[in-house]
Amino acid sequence: MKSKNYLAIIKSALKEDIKSGDLTSLSIFKPTDYCQAQLISKQDGIIAGLKVFKKTFKILDKKVKVKLLFKDGQACKNRDVIAEISGAVISVLGAERVALNLLQRMSGIATYTKQFVELCEGRCQVLDTRKTVPNLRVLDKWAVKLGGGTNHRTGLYDMALIKENHIKAAGGIIQAVDKVLKYDKHKHKIEVEVTNLEELKTALSCDIDRIMLDNMDNATMREAVEITAGKIDLEASGNVNLSTIADISKTGVDYISIGALTHSVKAMDYSLQIK
Repeated sequence: MKSKNYLAIIKSALKEDIKSGDLTSLSIFKPTDYCQAQLISKQDGIIAGLKVFKKTFKILDKKVKVKLLFKDGQACKNRDVIAEISGAVISVLGAERVALNLLQRMSGIATYTKQFVELCEGRCQVLDTRKTVPNLRVLDKWAVKLGGGTNHRTGLYDMALIKENHIKAAGGIIQAVDKVLKYDKHKHKIEVEVTNLEELKTALSCDIDRIMLDNMDNATMREAVEITAGKIDLEASGNVNLSTIADISKTGVDYISIGALTHSVKAMDYSLQIK
C-alpha cells in the first residue's frame, strides 16, 4: 500500500500524542543525544504494519534510521528482533508509542485473521467487515489482507449491501433491489442479506451479485447451497468464531464474514528497547 493512504493517520496520531512537546524527554535529553534501539516481538504471530512503523519515525524526524529485519505478512517468534532503530533519543522516544500502537493493532488483526484462514483450509474466503475503529479502516483492512483474509466492501460507497433494516423500510427484498438498480444502474455490486430460505428464494429472483446468509445454522446453510446450485456467491455471517468456522466452511459457502477480526482484536505484543 502506498504511504499516501495512511500518512494522515500517522500525522494525526503524532499530533495527538506530542502536541507542544514530549515533556519528559525534552527535560532529560539534548537534541544531539543519540541512541540505538531494537523492536522485539514478545509473542509468536504475523507481522503487519512495519511500513507504518517505519514511516512514523520518518515523519517525526527524517534523520531517524529504521532497518527492517522482517517483512509485512511474515510470521515471527517470541523474542525475534524485528527492526533496528537509531537516531536522536528525543525523536525515537517521541515516535515510539504511536509506532507501536499501530503496529501492535495491525499485527493482532493479521495474526487473528490467519487463525481463521487456516481453519478454513482453502474451502472459502475469510472476509472482514466495516466494524473497524473510526479513521483506521485502511490499516485494519490492510492487516486482514496481510493475514490471508479478503476485504469486503470498504465503506457504504463501493458496494450496495441491502440488509434487514433496508428491506423492512423499503417494503421487501424485491422493492429494495429494484430501487438500488434504478439509482445505481448496477455500476456497483449488490448483495442482499437473508435470514431464511424463503427470503433466499426471493433474493435469487433478483439481479444481484451475492447473498448473505445471516445467522443461519449449518444445516440451513447447506440447504441454501443446494438451492442456489452455484448460481450466485453465498456469504455466511453471524456466530462465527474459532470454534465454529471450520464447520461453517464445510457447508459450501463461498465467503465467511467475521466482524471480530477488527472489532475484538487483541493487540500483538512488541517492545522497543534502547541498547
